[in-house]
This record gives sequence, C-alpha cells and structure tokens, in this order.
Amino acid sequence: MRKVYIVGTSDTKGAELNYAREVVLSAGTEAVLIDVGTLGEGAGADIPARDVAAFHPDGAAAVLGQTDRGTAVSAMAKALTGFLKSRNDIGAVLGLGGTGNTALVTEAMRALPIGLPKLMVSTVASGNVAPYVGPNDLTMMYSVVDIAGLNAISRRVIGNAANAAAGMARNPVPASTDDRPGIGMTMFGVTTPCVTQVREMLGKTHEVYVFHATGVGGQSMEKLAESGLLQGVIDVTTTEVPDLLVGGVFPATEDRFGAIIRTGLPYVGSVGAVDMVNFGARETVPAAFRDRRLHVHNAQVTLMRTTPEENGRIGAFIVDRLNLMQGPVRFLLPLQGVSAIDAVGQPFHDPEADAALFSAIRTGWRDAPNRRLVEIDTHINSPEFAATLVASFHDIPA
Repeated sequence: MRKVYIVGTSDTKGAELNYAREVVLSAGTEAVLIDVGTLGEGAGADIPARDVAAFHPDGAAAVLGQTDRGTAVSAMAKALTGFLKSRNDIGAVLGLGGTGNTALVTEAMRALPIGLPKLMVSTVASGNVAPYVGPNDLTMMYSVVDIAGLNAISRRVIGNAANAAAGMARNPVPASTDDRPGIGMTMFGVTTPCVTQVREMLGKTHEVYVFHATGVGGQSMEKLAESGLLQGVIDVTTTEVPDLLVGGVFPATEDRFGAIIRTGLPYVGSVGAVDMVNFGARETVPAAFRDRRLHVHNAQVTLMRTTPEENGRIGAFIVDRLNLMQGPVRFLLPLQGVSAIDAVGQPFHDPEADAALFSAIRTGWRDAPNRRLVEIDTHINSPEFAATLVASFHDIPA
C-alpha cells in the first residue's frame, strides 16, 4: 500500500501533524511524517528536517545554515521537491501550515505528477490560491482557524483532511481503459474552427485534450506532458506568448515549450492568435495602450492588435524555443492569417505585422533532421490548414 506523506514544521506544528498522522493510521493507511522546519529540530517526525535538507542540490547547509527565514524556506522547498521526487511509495501528500509552509509545501507538490493526490490545509486557502496551485491538481483546504494548536475546530478540519488523504491513497483511480493515445491541443475562441476540425479528424484514433490558452491553459498542457499523460502535442494556439512579452492578462511563463524541450514529445505547433494581446474590460486597458488598435471581444475581454515590432519579438521567442527541441517537430505558418479576426476584412487584418512574425521565425529557424518548418498559403481556420496539421502529426514517426 502506498503511504500518506504528511508535511509540516514539527517544531511549531508538532501536535497538529501528529494528530493528522494518528487519523491516517486509524483509517488503515500508512503514514510518513516529514519535518521541514528550518529553525530547529522538531520531535516525532519520521523524516527529520536534516534528512530532507540533504536533498538540496548544494547540500543541507544551504538550507539549515541560513539566517534569513525567507531564504531558508525557499531552500527547503527546493530540498523537499528533490526528496518527494525520489520516493516511489507516495499515495498522497498532505500539508499543514500558514503562509510560509503553504508556499514551501505547494512548491514541492507542484513538481509531482498530475493524478498523484495533493492536499494542502492552509490559512490562506480562502484567498487567491493561483500562485500555490498553478496548473496542477492540487487541492487547497481552508483551515478556518489558525494552525496554532489543537481545538474543536482544528481537530475537525485536520481530521477531515487526513481522512481524505488516507482515502485517496487507499483507493487510487484505475488507469483509463481507453487505449487511444492522448494529444494536447491549445485553443482560443478565434482558433476554435481549426481545433474543432482537427479534433474531428483525430478523435476516432486519439483522445484529444483541449486547453484554453489563458496562461494557465498552456501550463496545464505542459504539466500533463511532463507527467507522462500525453503522447504528443498539437499546439495550435500560442497566444500566451504575446501576453508574456507585451504585458497581457493571459501570459505564458518564460518556460513556455519547456516540457516539450525536456521530454522530446512529438510536437506540431503554429502561431494561432499571436496577433493579439489580452486585457480585461475596455476600461482596464493600461493607459499606454489605449490609443492602440483595440477590439472589444466581450464585456470582460478587450484585445489589442500586435505591431510588427512586437510580432518580431514574439516570433524570435517562439523560434528560439523550437530550436531547443530534440524530439520531432513540425511548425506551421498560415500565411493568410493567424486568427478569426486577422482574416481579410476583419479588424485585426494586418499583413505587415504578420509578415514580421513569419520573417522572425524564418530567420531564426535552425534546420535539423527532427524539425520542419511548413508554410501554407491559407488561413489558420481553413480546412486546408487543419488537414495539414493532421498530416504533419501523422508524418511524425511513431
């Protein structure tokens, strides 16, 4: 049976952590209590802090020898990540803590595969939890009262969390019996026709997972890729890159495409919706951009047309990342437009801006046996482009 790993600072939360362990054991599940305290050794942990700290790339002294608490917590998070990734008997991870321990434990949780249960009981779980959760299946549970001693409320909350973790560890979800390979695809409203056509062509032979390219969508797709849950990617919509480089509300991280670089998964991609930067309602557009070409997509979303200069930077960012991919790559350029509103007669139609994008990709492209740049004189939402995407995916050796 896989075990519940209970993580916290034993020097300050020892009673709460030991109570959680008792509940897990009472539920018939094995438990491992891990101390991640950085100020002193707590009592009762199965894995003391010094043993966890030893998993830091620079050794335990990089964690326990710090005088600044913030530096020590960040270092312990890195050490805990290495420790948890080294284990092969984790059935669930249960964390307990306030702001510092929540940041520490969830950083390590985010490095674990999708599908492995992760539950964090936290004093900050009723606020904005996006920085703690990211693109992961990480559950945040509000502690209601501070985790500062056991009482009638904290016993109920921690006990429920411990039973939940024990149940998840004891009852893992069986692997899918669907033997179709899984493919990740990115989509935006303005590339939906393309993605829909590709899904229809591949749906009988592949299980297609579509991710809305809203910043976390691309991260979620790449997290699944790195978790071994995808067999390939058709990254039609790379619109999160403009938001990263120009300052929109749906940005990628600097690690966009990183999972493909690291795993070598088969990759087919394009430049869908890179003609736009996303903002909220019209009145939220930053003052510096209010005289730009704007399009009100709906009451909550305002789009800004990218300029030739911006498209040059966007293309350079994308091609630099593509050049690092060692797996099979096919990257397609739709020369008649990259989104529904970039077509002839539409508000973002701008051949000069598109030409700057395509030129930057062509100029930066490094030829290699595993990578092919494909240009097709059609619009991204045309049947011809969708068919070329599918043909390019099938062209990749199994």
